[in-house]
Amino acid sequence: MSKFEQLDAYLVEHQHAHLELLFELLRIPSVSADSSKKSEMGRAAAWVADQFRSAGLKTELIPGDGPALIYAETEPVEGQPVVLVYGHYDVQPADPLELWDTPPFEPALRDGNIYARGSTDDKGQMLTHVLSVLAWKNCGMKLPVQVKFLIEGQEEQGSEVLEAKLPELAKKLACDVIVISDSSQYAKGQPAITYGLRGIAYFELRVHGPKMDLHSGSFGGAVTNPGLALARILTEIKTPDGRIQLPGFYDNVVELEASERAMWDSMGFSDTKFAEALGVDALTGETGYSTLERRWARPTFDVHGLLGGYQGEGGKTVIPSWNGAKISFRLVPNQDPATVGRQLREFIASHTPPGVRVEVIDLHGGRGVVVDPNSKFMKGAVRAVEEGFGVQPVLIREGGSIPIVAQMVDALDCDVLLIGWGLDDDGAHSPNEKFCLNDFYRGIRSSSRLWEHLADRR
Repeated sequence: MSKFEQLDAYLVEHQHAHLELLFELLRIPSVSADSSKKSEMGRAAAWVADQFRSAGLKTELIPGDGPALIYAETEPVEGQPVVLVYGHYDVQPADPLELWDTPPFEPALRDGNIYARGSTDDKGQMLTHVLSVLAWKNCGMKLPVQVKFLIEGQEEQGSEVLEAKLPELAKKLACDVIVISDSSQYAKGQPAITYGLRGIAYFELRVHGPKMDLHSGSFGGAVTNPGLALARILTEIKTPDGRIQLPGFYDNVVELEASERAMWDSMGFSDTKFAEALGVDALTGETGYSTLERRWARPTFDVHGLLGGYQGEGGKTVIPSWNGAKISFRLVPNQDPATVGRQLREFIASHTPPGVRVEVIDLHGGRGVVVDPNSKFMKGAVRAVEEGFGVQPVLIREGGSIPIVAQMVDALDCDVLLIGWGLDDDGAHSPNEKFCLNDFYRGIRSSSRLWEHLADRR
């Protein structure tokens, strides 16, 4: 029996046990945003560490000013690459609870899916790699590469602990390639490997006007309304054809390669079906680019929330003393969040009407990253995913952001593989978050192949 046949037999035999382990982890409400869940965060960290210890991995909990980092490693393999698996055990808040069909921290199987907060983001996906290493160990086989794990508890809140610890951990985390499963397949039944992520620059704007709310009948027409001033600024940031107007915003934007555009054009993406799935009657965006190009590889500007003013029941005729907005720019590689912040302030300074003052508050940011889609590690990953899913994966970029990724790539001077087992409709931050049961099993199988195919066979 070959090593892969032995691994496959083990994984099939232990499917129920692996599902029970995932259910155990999903039952822990490790919500990093909720300070009342501090003990649950500790419990989740201890649970993950125990899985590593049970397989004989060298394991440690690394404390910091926040949730602990979990580090584990298998034994070194001379002359072979070192692989670092990154993931997180914290989850988003489950609110609003009334929209869940079953309790968010009581995992349920329905229609072939696992429903629970954290099922796809990121406990289920992260656990596939843990379980695949355990499979090699429990089958009595030596892993062909050294595998290190770094599992954090603050990804949903910006990875501040890891960011602060990264310089001192760089030697411990040294690797040739980082493997991350915290994203999606291209479509149901069509796995994908992501070779690029957009970055982000996130801000809060506050437009300050009169020192107090004013009666709109008595003062309307005599003072600048902060809400109208805010609306004017926001609409002027982006033109109707999708171009962002910050000075110098596109200076460092790298145009897409013709080969990338051709590759994505060949994927059979349907604007009509995409719009129907979203419940909108039309798609809009930057002129001259396809929907996939806009989503994956072009910078964007979006408004996330509007603040201030009267928002209660009925009417209240006031000119508010201030209004605000939460906004962000998704960035492509070579764009810097700090530079975008300066560009935003310059733009606002020249577009602020008299009678108001605009405050720009930096919330968080991270750079985008693109890796070589033709690297030896990418080729190994393609083979592993094809063997695990029975379908060759397509190569895509992802419009979302994992800000810590670019920092880790810089600090460790390594490659990165973003291999997602989830689906676009998993509802990662929404009620009724789910993860396909078969994709959980296929993810473990693909991961069990990955270590062999990342080994240097020259």
